[in-house]
Amino acid sequence: MSKRDLLLEIGLEEMPARFVTGSMNQLSEKVQKWLTEKAIEFGEVKAYSTPRRLAVVIRDVAEAQQDIEEEAKGPAKKIALDAEGNWTKAAIGFTRGQGMNVEDIYFKELNGVEYVHVNKFIKGQQTKALLPELEHIITGMTFGKNMRWAEQELRFIRPIKWLIALFGQEVVPFSITGVETGNETKGHRFLGGAVTIQSPADYEESLKNQFVIADADVRREMILTQIHDLEEKQGWVIPVDEDLLEEVNNLVEYPTALFGNFEEEFLELPSEVLITSMKEHQRYFPVKDAEGSLLSHFVTVRNGNAEHLDTVSRGNEKVLRARLSDAAFFYKEDQKKEIADYLEKLDSIVYHEEIGTLAEKTARVASLTGALTDALSLGVDKELALRAASIAKFDLVSQMVYEFPELQGYMGEKYALLKGEDKAVAAAIHEHYMPKSADDNVPPSDIGAILSVAEKIDTVASFFAIGKIPTGSQDPYALRRQASGIVQILKEKKWNISLEEIVGLALNLIEERGIVKGNVEEVKAEMLSFFKARVKHMLQEEHIQHDLIDALLDGSIGRIHSLAERALVLENHKSQQGFKETLEALSRVMNIAVKCEEPVKVNPELFENDFEKALFDKYQSVLAGYQKAEQEEEKFSQLASLQTEIEQYFENTMVMAEDEGLRRNRLSLMKEISGLVGSFASVNKILV
Repeated sequence: MSKRDLLLEIGLEEMPARFVTGSMNQLSEKVQKWLTEKAIEFGEVKAYSTPRRLAVVIRDVAEAQQDIEEEAKGPAKKIALDAEGNWTKAAIGFTRGQGMNVEDIYFKELNGVEYVHVNKFIKGQQTKALLPELEHIITGMTFGKNMRWAEQELRFIRPIKWLIALFGQEVVPFSITGVETGNETKGHRFLGGAVTIQSPADYEESLKNQFVIADADVRREMILTQIHDLEEKQGWVIPVDEDLLEEVNNLVEYPTALFGNFEEEFLELPSEVLITSMKEHQRYFPVKDAEGSLLSHFVTVRNGNAEHLDTVSRGNEKVLRARLSDAAFFYKEDQKKEIADYLEKLDSIVYHEEIGTLAEKTARVASLTGALTDALSLGVDKELALRAASIAKFDLVSQMVYEFPELQGYMGEKYALLKGEDKAVAAAIHEHYMPKSADDNVPPSDIGAILSVAEKIDTVASFFAIGKIPTGSQDPYALRRQASGIVQILKEKKWNISLEEIVGLALNLIEERGIVKGNVEEVKAEMLSFFKARVKHMLQEEHIQHDLIDALLDGSIGRIHSLAERALVLENHKSQQGFKETLEALSRVMNIAVKCEEPVKVNPELFENDFEKALFDKYQSVLAGYQKAEQEEEKFSQLASLQTEIEQYFENTMVMAEDEGLRRNRLSLMKEISGLVGSFASVNKILV
């Protein structure tokens, strides 16, 4: 079968950089899925993107769909034929639905029953006739933010300016928002011009001749190479932040790296202020020396060629100088006030109308910090922890953080040190915002970690208490991120405290302040269910199988690090020989234990055989060993050692004896063993 290449390009007004890569991948995936569903064979796929275009080139697309020959099964013979041997409506309807007729019917026996069958042949359609459906692929794309323009009803990431749909050298005809498909694309806005694409294979090179590097990976390598050249030529170290590189790459079509300078006096500002001003606001790469100290230079990437770089550099220097001058002014002005002056302002800032002011939240977090410090017994200086909690939010009302919100916590630490606060207190102010994402580190200090958990759990508890619970994709207060941060800290810090205890401490304070709208126990149950979802996500990220996760989260959550370690123990054992038999024995105990409605103290004098006594004695030994074990692997080994006694017990003992006393005694033993096994995991939920 002959083949052609396919090109689909959407020309747009400049897209926000953060959406470019995802939109490119979405277009590529949708086109491939459509070709697969249509049974159209295709070869290599290459996706392209710039701020002004999304495109995909697919090699070796078949000229027609594959022909389909398949066997279709219909009703049973006794339903297809009536008593006189005539075809019934069921048989006629079946064949008509398959595009066939009753003359095509034959019978095949399946499991002793004869069924109607037909062989049907579907001739593949010409690909050219189907390709106009690509219109629906484009209009069906989704984005984080959409817009409408002119009189159009379509909501899209940005207005569509041109469309290319080429099958070989032939234009695939369709239109979107009045824009007709063709074979003409646009080069660089200032350096290039319109260009006709003769065939999909010419796409990348044709655009390159018009100063557009359509391959995002190629652009990225160009930027990195140019940065490395500057490093070697100038003797600098230019740290490349991957997120910034991705953003810059999606802001340009033809990248050229250049550098600029700023006054050395600005180096007196905290380094994070300089870096934030450059990276977050100007998309510049900071420059350092070999020892890691900031230098008074920056690197930026121009969307254009190497002409007039001095002029471009001076323009960028002027913009950065103005921003750094503002930062220097804010920095000096902020230092004129004391921490107490800032704290007074927190009384007038409403955190949430139903929860209270920022000062009230700070007071709750301080109380919770004290309670957690006592509960954890880590040897932390409680006075320092309380001081950190009481001033943790003061920098939010500073001029610097007002102008640069990204610096919250960081400026708090700097200002606290300048005002003579203890280093541990200052560090905790910065650390209590950590982790900010799944990839971020947890607070390194114990005080910072305690304060972080206290602040985050208060946030989650407060909003749950007033009924502001995340639903679906809606999470306006970022409660999932806060909860995930708590889980991450508890896992890595390995604190000897359960999540239930932490939730309880937070809700007690919330209830005392009269914030809880409904029943506090219902709020607690909702919070724990919410946290289970976060723990489940954490375990899924570690590739723990779903049935193991269900078994671990069947009861209480407990200590996060313990649960995570148990997950790894079960994951490791699941593929080992003998695991199935061990699990079956333990599961049998758990399954029958549910019949114990009124447990009693197990009485060994009621044992009727040696196997009852053997299991009871073994359980006592395992219980003692389990409680002494420090590693989850040791605990599982203790439980697994019950296997032989359990198997022999069930072979020789009728748990559900007719005698009520015997039955209750035996069920109570099952209940005790089941409780111990369940404290590790509900193993009867594990699939083997």
